[in-house]
This record gives sequence, structure tokens and C-alpha cells, in this order.
Amino acid sequence: MSTCSAVSGDLDEPVSGTAPVARTWLLLEQPGPWGAKALTSSHLDTALGRALDAAVKGTGVRVALVRRPGRHADQGTPAERTVYAAHTVPGNVWLHGTTIKDPRRLLELDFAALGRGDHHTFDSVLDGRPHTGDPLALVCTNGKRDRCCALLGRPLAAELAASGADGVWEVTHLGGHRFSPTVLVLPHGYVYGRVQAHTVKQILHSAREDRIVVEGCRGSSAWERPGQAAELAIRSAVGEDTAEALTVVRTDGAAPRWEVTLAHRDGRHWRVTVVQGASAPPRPESCGASVLGSPARMEVTAMRALPLAAALAG
Repeated sequence: MSTCSAVSGDLDEPVSGTAPVARTWLLLEQPGPWGAKALTSSHLDTALGRALDAAVKGTGVRVALVRRPGRHADQGTPAERTVYAAHTVPGNVWLHGTTIKDPRRLLELDFAALGRGDHHTFDSVLDGRPHTGDPLALVCTNGKRDRCCALLGRPLAAELAASGADGVWEVTHLGGHRFSPTVLVLPHGYVYGRVQAHTVKQILHSAREDRIVVEGCRGSSAWERPGQAAELAIRSAVGEDTAEALTVVRTDGAAPRWEVTLAHRDGRHWRVTVVQGASAPPRPESCGASVLGSPARMEVTAMRALPLAAALAG
């Protein structure tokens, strides 16, 4: 039986507008095995995992576990863990890191402030500092969520690490198993699907220069999915690869049709029509799915530049 990623690739399912949504990412190092719901099925204390899951609801913060590529023996609890926080909204993009001994200290964070892009809570509570190294490449590898993530993600993470690429981590869950291998790049928060090692190296090289590779991009986690598709469409149309050049100003409408207004930092504005369609024919949305599905797809049907007066009027 074909894997969900093989079927999706064979059907040439578009990846644009499929990224997970998170204005802020909070990443906690947790070596060892991960279960399907890793926050409550790993060596992390189950009560802490539940508390973190509850604490971030409605804040725009998404918590994920990370580990270094390699063998994941049942190693127990590490003495110190790396923690990262990253905010992905243009105009206030940042990535801070620290190490902690007691992960329960994460519950002292002001998650609402963190979701708004205020890094002071991370810095003051956990002694966080700006990350000065290379961008992070977070490869989804949780085979308990979907076997494609293990079969395709883990070899990719291992190859990247072996090549000397810095900042490579495995991550618990990015969604979109059928686009495996899938990678989140921080600090800017763009997510990629069906990538190969040489492509990720190009993406990381561009990220170091604050540039975005549009090919294979699922979208920026800073935006809801209509905004993701609209932003990538404008980038392609005008040849814009500067990371923080575009901002989703507003999104009007509701499924299945939205009008997304985007602003360029040079003052240009556009209105983009995005329509939600259903993928056909039905296909497995994950390898563990018991029935075939028709996953939603974001289709850009119109784009137009706005005169300055109309843009200012909203």
C-alpha cells in the first residue's frame, strides 16, 4: 500500500497554504522516544505536558518537543535541556534560546505576552538570550504520528546533520504528514514540504541572508492558511524574496472564500482572493487514516494591486 506522502506527490497536491499556524513557537528539548501526542507521551512529565497544552490555548503560542538527530535510545531525563522561543510576525521576528534544568519553569512564562511577540517574559524567567547561530531547521520525524515522518523525515535530519549543517533538530509535529519530509525554518517561521537535503541547505543559506525560498513552501506560520497562500502568490508574482517584506494586513470573509489584503514595507498593497477547494480524487490524509479524505486546498483566484488611497482606507 502506498504511503500518504507518495499518493499526495503522485497527485501533485499543492503545498501552498498548508503550514501550521503559530505566531510564536516554544521548543523544548526532550530526547528519547515520542508518542503520537508527544507532550503527554514521552519522557516529559505527563502532568507538565497537559499543563503546557492548556496554558498556551488561545495565545498564539505552539509548544513542540525537539531532539538532536540520531538514535533515540530510552535515555531517561537529561540534566539540561535547550529551549527556544521564536516569534514569526514580520516587523518583530526574533529567536531566543536558553538552557534549563527544570522544564516546569516553562509554566512561569506569560504565554499571552509571548504570543504577542514580547520576548521579555522568556528572557527574564528563563534567562533567555538572542540566538546568534544559524537559522534552525526543524524536521518533523514523529513516526508515531505518521510513518512518513519517520521514513522520510529521520533520514533527512540525519543527512543534514552529517553534512555539518548547524541548527538541525527533529521536531514532534508540524502537520501535513502527506507532504513529508516537512521542515520548519526559524526564526521566520516558513514551513516546507517534500524537501530534499540540498533544497534545505539552499533554504537555510537564504534564511541566513533573511531571504525566503518560495518553491516548496507551505507558508508562514504567522498567518492563517488563506493568508499563507495569498502571501506566497504575491511573492511569486512580484519576485519578492525578502523575509519580512510582506504583511497580511487583514482577511475578510470566511470559508470557502476570503479577500486577503497584503502590504509591502515599501507601501504597495494588494488584495488577493483565496478560495477553498476540495482535493480530488479522495486520498489518505495520513497513513493511519481509516478512510479516504478530500483535504482542503487554498486556491488563489485573483490578485490586484490597490491604489494608495484604497489601501489606507482598508
